[in-house]
Amino acid sequence: MQTEEHTRLNEALDGGIPWRRWGPYLSERQWGTVREDYSEDGNAWDYFPHEHARSRAYRWGEDGMCGLCDEKMQMCLAVALWNGNDPFLKERMFGLTNPQGNHGEDVKDYYYYLDSTPTHSYMRMLYKYPHAAFPYEDLVTTNGARGGDEPEYELIDTGVFDDNRYHDVYVEYAKEGPDEVLVRISVTNRGPDATTLHVLPHLWFRNTWWMTPDEPKPSLRAREGTGGAAVVEAHHPTLGDYDLYCEAAPALLFTENETNDQLLFGRANASPFVKDAVNDFVVHGRRDAVNPAREGTKMAAHYTLDLAPGETRVLQLRLAPAAASS
Repeated sequence: MQTEEHTRLNEALDGGIPWRRWGPYLSERQWGTVREDYSEDGNAWDYFPHEHARSRAYRWGEDGMCGLCDEKMQMCLAVALWNGNDPFLKERMFGLTNPQGNHGEDVKDYYYYLDSTPTHSYMRMLYKYPHAAFPYEDLVTTNGARGGDEPEYELIDTGVFDDNRYHDVYVEYAKEGPDEVLVRISVTNRGPDATTLHVLPHLWFRNTWWMTPDEPKPSLRAREGTGGAAVVEAHHPTLGDYDLYCEAAPALLFTENETNDQLLFGRANASPFVKDAVNDFVVHGRRDAVNPAREGTKMAAHYTLDLAPGETRVLQLRLAPAAASS
């Protein structure tokens, strides 16, 4: 039986229609990889640890949760979360490095790829996020104290999921066309108590302009929305112009995808607005961290959801070429 997906596959193969341009190509972890290692001793884990990832711009890739990007990973879309208890936004997967884990490298988050068509015209993913603070230090120290003959200490062993005190976060992507992507984020409070969850869909450009400082760099800026939506204009020298529509007109937070050199290395920042600005705005209340001009190379739409026990809330976004998004 010929399906619509068969048609898309044929169009991609024979007609040159780029149905695969956008897909689940965004890494869950770029920190600690050899791609970002410029150390003298080749120790990628120590040179670029998880603790640096929220503040330090990558050069050769990106990472994010439940994300998608174009095939060259130039423009990226992913979901960040904050439960009000974590010391920083949950923007990427956490894992033990090879020296930390009693069985070596080991991702500790719980996430599930549920659906994807061959052209990625439809994709669905689930991430499980605790109500309580994510037990980063407990996972590191307890696994570090275990030997290779003992089992790994997993996230569920910490008790953080007891009594179903977690959120289910489903993220779906559906393509209206090769370059037009609809996004639906469904959040359910599985626990017995009411919760507040911050949901922050992020749109950003991989920092490639460090290689070509004399050429125009991409840009994001806010535009006056209509119909109750907040709108972000995205311009990229090779990808072209896109609009991101965010339902329910959330606050739009803008910064630059630039390293916070002052925090990490004690030297002056290249920009007053740096990669971890959205984190500092949401978690630490630093309103001056983000760009008041509402422009940059990295942004987040800030939704705050108050959820009763068992309640589900749905957020919708749309990324489309500017010519098609009016």
